[in-house]
Amino acid sequence: MPSLSRYNPQKIEKKWQKHWEKTRAFKADDKSTKEKFYCLDMFPYPSSHGLHVGHPEGYTATDIVSRYKRMKGFEVLHPMGWDAFGLPAENFAIKSGVHPQETTLKSIDTFKKQIKSLGFSYDWDREINTSSPEYYKWTQWIFLELYKKGLAYKKKAAVNWCEECKTVLANEQVIDSKCERCQNEVIQKDLEQWFFKITDYTEDLLQGLEKIDWPEPIKLMQSNWIGRSEGADIEFKIKNSKFKIKIFTTRPDTLYGATYMVFAPEHELVQKLKNQIENWDEVEEYIETSQKKSDLERTDLQKQKTGVELKGLKAINPANNKEIPIYISDYVLISYGTGAIMCVPAHDERDWEFAKKFNIEIIKVIENGQSDEECYIGEGKMVNSDEFNGQDWQEAKKNITTKVQGQLTINYKMRDWLISRQRYWGTPIPIIHCEKCGEVPVPEDQLPVKLPTDVDFKPTGESPLASSKSFHDLECPKCGAKEGVRRESDTMDTFVCSSWYYLRYCDPKNDKAFVDNELLKKWMAVDLYVGGAEHAVMHLIYARFIYKALKDLGHIKIDSKVDHDEPFQKLRNQGMILGEDHQKMSKSRGNVVNPDEVINEYGADTMRMYEMFMGAFEEVKPWEPKSIIGIKRFLDRVWMVSIDNIENEKKYKKIESKSIHKTIKKVTSDIENFKFNTAIAQLMIFFNGENSKPDWRSSIDEKNKVLDLKAL
Repeated sequence: MPSLSRYNPQKIEKKWQKHWEKTRAFKADDKSTKEKFYCLDMFPYPSSHGLHVGHPEGYTATDIVSRYKRMKGFEVLHPMGWDAFGLPAENFAIKSGVHPQETTLKSIDTFKKQIKSLGFSYDWDREINTSSPEYYKWTQWIFLELYKKGLAYKKKAAVNWCEECKTVLANEQVIDSKCERCQNEVIQKDLEQWFFKITDYTEDLLQGLEKIDWPEPIKLMQSNWIGRSEGADIEFKIKNSKFKIKIFTTRPDTLYGATYMVFAPEHELVQKLKNQIENWDEVEEYIETSQKKSDLERTDLQKQKTGVELKGLKAINPANNKEIPIYISDYVLISYGTGAIMCVPAHDERDWEFAKKFNIEIIKVIENGQSDEECYIGEGKMVNSDEFNGQDWQEAKKNITTKVQGQLTINYKMRDWLISRQRYWGTPIPIIHCEKCGEVPVPEDQLPVKLPTDVDFKPTGESPLASSKSFHDLECPKCGAKEGVRRESDTMDTFVCSSWYYLRYCDPKNDKAFVDNELLKKWMAVDLYVGGAEHAVMHLIYARFIYKALKDLGHIKIDSKVDHDEPFQKLRNQGMILGEDHQKMSKSRGNVVNPDEVINEYGADTMRMYEMFMGAFEEVKPWEPKSIIGIKRFLDRVWMVSIDNIENEKKYKKIESKSIHKTIKKVTSDIENFKFNTAIAQLMIFFNGENSKPDWRSSIDEKNKVLDLKAL
């Protein structure tokens, strides 16, 4: 018998990949009575560049767990699909004239071939594509369900606007005051926009974090983004005016130390009182400058504070009736709270810096032995606060609030989710505008509202759908009018599509409902979700909101003993894979590693095992080509002891029971705890510790318990 001394991945991997596809080996059975396990990757955007070596890291981890769970007797749902809408395909269409659908389908084909070449155990019968009408019909249906309940609405708002992309950006899509897509500066612009009322779910979203097994940094990021703060609403009168201004403060105990107020430049009272403002030209110039900045730029704690006093205006401190000056400053946002704040420079570092710059009075009202020449933000006893002197600061919070007739309340930093986009390649918003009837939702039997093809992709600041004649050729479903009737021409943020895709995997071919509830009961919630930490305050919070909203609306009914208020029970984030130069991979640096090249040279098994062996799963680590060779040699050794080589049978020795069981225990524990690198290390120790090869015939059953290296 010929010796098979080396593992030939090009031959063996292709053989088994074809077998798995032909037999549909990883198809999840909806009728199975086994305990279910829903294992999910964050589905990729199919870019024209194809996979990079960072993609397989998370996919390999979920594949290991999926195969492990199957071996343990679970019915595993492990699907894959495509987050296919988005700016890159549309931007390419602008430059090349090639329709986004054509480039998207081509990219999907490339991604799918690459993923299949890696041997992952996906159920391809459940493949979804968010840009297909069969999928976005139900994205539109979800919009309409939210609209009926007042959770989707339109209003005029100051929004983040990218001049290069000619579209609105959510706050989360603005990084360091720049568009995350094109890196150009973001400005503020007033536009009519569609929103989802995610703020109705602030407490649910916060409390739900306590029920799920997620990395603590992700929970903290979501908690901070929601920004719950307890405090009081207090009214200040404007001198010589009928107007009052309500402010929210977390420290009503410091009210006696409030020596000035700051309004957001856009605050309506600034315009209403302009005739009383003595330096209006200076104020107006500052307002115009502020409107060119994004919210994130304006609230950057590192930047120097700017502002202008509204000369001629004074506010009255309700605690001591003292007159205090009013300023406008761009660090106060009109979208947060009431768009105005009271400022206590002795006990707030930002207020301290501002007061020092503009020579504003500083009055200490909390005493704890600190110097008058420094800002103190801690606890202590009240001073310079009339009848409240000597009281503990916590006690004074309630007492001072009562004195000034304030109201204890809770405030949140998170704003409603802006979903409008002035782009083509997205889900059309299913609303009709009729001059007679106003906003009219598209009837359900007319869904999907499909994207037209007669459009001009060139950005104008208005949605490309506005230029389509066919798209607006319709009659009002309410009154039947054909004149003065147009469809909504904005499309939805692509995060709307990805906010519910995990539900569609449960029933991807259903054309009667977004998903059959019996199949929701079968598969939900997702037991393991793996993807990048960069989605903490975008996709992950939006998906949780949509799930909770659909549940409240009666579309998700899971009568289980398990608490299914959350869609993703367990979340794990993979660390970024850097280039060989320890820098983030990018074309400009020339350090991008193509997985196809690695597979062609070493095989998919080697690449998968190498990525799991690079370091702790959640840590950032560099690509090191020399280490791949070591993994390939190890797999060659695994191959040699795994084949029934009769020629060398006399050299085998019986495996030690203690060694095999130690390895089984270690690898099992490490897989369940996402410590794949140490699981592989234990396998290496196991092989190296056996001086020769184990007796194949006497130990084959025990070996198969641990050496399912296709899982690694």
